[in-house]
Amino acid sequence: MKKLTLDAVNVQGKRVLIRVDFNVPLTHNDDTNRPTVADDTRIRAALPTIRHVLDKGGKAILISHLGRPGGSPDPDLSLAAVADHLDTLIEERVRFSSNTTGDAVQEAIDGMGNGCVILLENTRFDPGEKANSDDFADGLAALADIYVNDAFGAAHRAHASTAGVAARVQPAVMGRLMEKEVKILTQVRDNPESPMVAILGGAKVSDKMGTVRRLAENASHILVGGAMTYTFMKAMGHDVGGSLVEEDRLQQAKTLADEASSVLHLPQDHVYAASIEDNTPAGVAEGDIPEGQLGLDIGPATVKAYADYIAEAETIIWNGPMGVFETEAFAQGTLAIAEAVAEATDNGAFSVVGGGDSVSALNVSGKADRISHVSTGGGAMLQLLEGASLPGIDALTDADV
Repeated sequence: MKKLTLDAVNVQGKRVLIRVDFNVPLTHNDDTNRPTVADDTRIRAALPTIRHVLDKGGKAILISHLGRPGGSPDPDLSLAAVADHLDTLIEERVRFSSNTTGDAVQEAIDGMGNGCVILLENTRFDPGEKANSDDFADGLAALADIYVNDAFGAAHRAHASTAGVAARVQPAVMGRLMEKEVKILTQVRDNPESPMVAILGGAKVSDKMGTVRRLAENASHILVGGAMTYTFMKAMGHDVGGSLVEEDRLQQAKTLADEASSVLHLPQDHVYAASIEDNTPAGVAEGDIPEGQLGLDIGPATVKAYADYIAEAETIIWNGPMGVFETEAFAQGTLAIAEAVAEATDNGAFSVVGGGDSVSALNVSGKADRISHVSTGGGAMLQLLEGASLPGIDALTDADV
């Protein structure tokens, strides 16, 4: 079912509660000892929605989570620093409330003129956020005439600020970023230009089983990397040394590998070491992993084979690193894939990349601007590609089509 978008509502003079994704990395300024925003990519992604509401004369009330404060206030995870940064990106002064619901917030909003913006404190400071409690959702709903969800990265969470409040405020619509993400990811999932190549990495095969099964319907190749490789390998009877394996998923992995055998590719070789901490690869193994060693990255033969598949693609989907990307010695496979995807995009392929480590690899390698679409969601991207339910989208108002 299609959902209403921002263009379907008149925000003039209305209180517009916008769920944004300002879950951004913070750093401390040595001069002021105050936290500052280290990467504002997600903040900038929300600007089209915020500016639309301001330009059309609505009151923009922004809510977001930041980090994992555990349901109680944490000064290190306050959104105050984000409000300061947002103030530098838009013409209108950004107000900040140290509360998220209640009379003080109501008074602050009532005192705002049309075309003004306020950012409320971290929603996860209240335990009712993750619990999707009625009280917290009611408190948020009391602030709004219109609800806009523009936080695609949180759309797979049934929290009070995503699903709960949307069920209480009508209309509840998609923002510009949410609309763009849904349109692009649905298109590459259901009607990709062929050949389509999907690159899936990361730690857990359990997170991606549904995605593999759905993408196998249209993909020419699914290229597997990361620790999820070793669950597949062990399930298929290979030795994986001490590599990370989801023992409780072996039978499911074997079934999935058999079902998708015509398109699923596992690494031909692996960079291995006795431990991550050594920071020094012990060698490259073709096939099985030696006893006592850990598979930590794809090897050079795999990089070449995967790059060849990517070069032939018209559509590319990438989610998840090829190795332990956080450690330089085991980041080379991921960086090589980033280069291959960027080159294919330069040559006309449509590429979509999502997931924190994959996007980090693009940023580190300086190739993010050579990708067709960099998704702001990791888990949400996977669930949408799988065709699974996303509570933050399901709760929005249906469009009459």
